[in-house]
Formats: sequence, structure tokens, C-alpha cells
Amino acid sequence: MPDISLWTLVFLVVAAFSAGWIDAVVGGGGLIQLPAMLLGLPNASPAQILSTNKISSLFGTTTSAVTFGLKVKPDRRTVLPLAGLAAIGAAGGALVATRIPMAWFKPIVLVLLIGVALYTWFKPDLGSATVLRFDGRAHYVAASLVGLLIGFYDGAVGPGTGSFLIFALVGLMGYNFLRASAKAKIANVATNLGAILVFAAHGAPLWRLGLIMGAANMLGGLLGARTAVARGSRFVRVIFLVVVSALILRLAYDVFWPR
Repeated sequence: MPDISLWTLVFLVVAAFSAGWIDAVVGGGGLIQLPAMLLGLPNASPAQILSTNKISSLFGTTTSAVTFGLKVKPDRRTVLPLAGLAAIGAAGGALVATRIPMAWFKPIVLVLLIGVALYTWFKPDLGSATVLRFDGRAHYVAASLVGLLIGFYDGAVGPGTGSFLIFALVGLMGYNFLRASAKAKIANVATNLGAILVFAAHGAPLWRLGLIMGAANMLGGLLGARTAVARGSRFVRVIFLVVVSALILRLAYDVFWPR
């Protein structure tokens, strides 16, 4: 673990807990955890920060995925291709993460997030009930494509992955927000694992720090998943819009006022 002060460690642990809660409800926990790690670990390499963030997030996403799985019981025939292709996509994204300039991605992601926010805002009934748009094989092909494409994005870039997964499952496939969150958490576990395997092969993760932050992220994920299940799809939709709006502001700052 890098040589950091006690206060820095506390700061990172609190950030990991908060990220776990937000990520369990609607995704987007990286909005809190990644900037906190950049502030707390100024001398760490991008690969170290990205990989350590994945280790911490894995604990929270696994905990919330199990909680959602027990409470919401997502259908396995959809989850398996979604998660399997997401893991493959994330591994591929992690392989190219150091070769593609981040500046290429941020304007595209910003435009996509604005579109997601506006579409969700002007369709208040979106995600209030499950009305599936595909039947049979087409349904599973759509789930596989969602997993592969967003998994690749997660491995290569990362911020907003959970929100993109939920929106795709709601807007494209027709799930309500609560059931979409349950499936998104399982897919997010797969993307984290796929990226970690690639990063670990290159010796990038800060394992001890990642495990400490992971414990905090796990507690936040457990609380967040229980809150989402108890409050239902309407609550998840509101938090979704808040988190997407925050992601838009953060990415807009990076695009228009680069360091």
C-alpha cells in the first residue's frame, strides 16, 4: 500500500462507502470514488488508480448484486448473456485503456449522458413498469449486445457504467428501474472482474488499499441495495437523474476546462 496519512485513508474509506451506496441504487459510484482517489493518491499511476478502483467497486457491486438477486430475483436467461459478454467487453476495454486518449471519449460520453438525462426526464413513466420490447432470441441478443458494448466502455473508461447499463435495460429492453438495477449490478460485477484480471496481469493494483476500500464499498452497497428495494422504481428514477446530472457536470468541466 502507498505511504499515505491516516486522514487520507479515512477520506478514501468514506468516499468508498458513499460510492457503494450510490452505485447500488443507480450506478455512477465512480463519480465519487475515482476523483477521491485522484486527490488522495497524486503520485499513483492511472493504471494503479483504475485497477484499485475496480477492486474496491467489486466488493460493493457483488454485495448489492446478491441483495438484489435475493429480493428481486432477476431471470438467469437474461442475466447470463448480459454478464458474460460484459466481462469479455470489459477485458477488451482494459487492454486498450492505455492506448486510446481519454480526450477522445469524454465529449462523446458527455453527449450520450445529456441525451439519457433528457429522455428520462421527458418520459416520466419510463421504467415505472416492465414492458419488454423483444421476445425470444431477440431479447437475449439485445442483452448480449448491451453487455458487450457497455462492458468495453467500463474497461476502457469507466465513469457512468452503471447508469448506462440501467438506461439500456430500461430504455432499450423495457425493464422497470428496479429490475434494471438488479441486472445491472450483476453485469457490473462481471465487468469489474474482467478488467481486474487484465490489470492484475500487468501488476497494476494496490491490493491492500483496494481491499480496505472494498470493505467500506461493500457496506455502502448493502445499504444502497436494501434502500432501492424498499423504496421501489420511482425512488431509483429520481436518484438516477441526480447522478446522471452530476456526471454531466463533471464531464463538462473536464471537456471545456481541461487540466
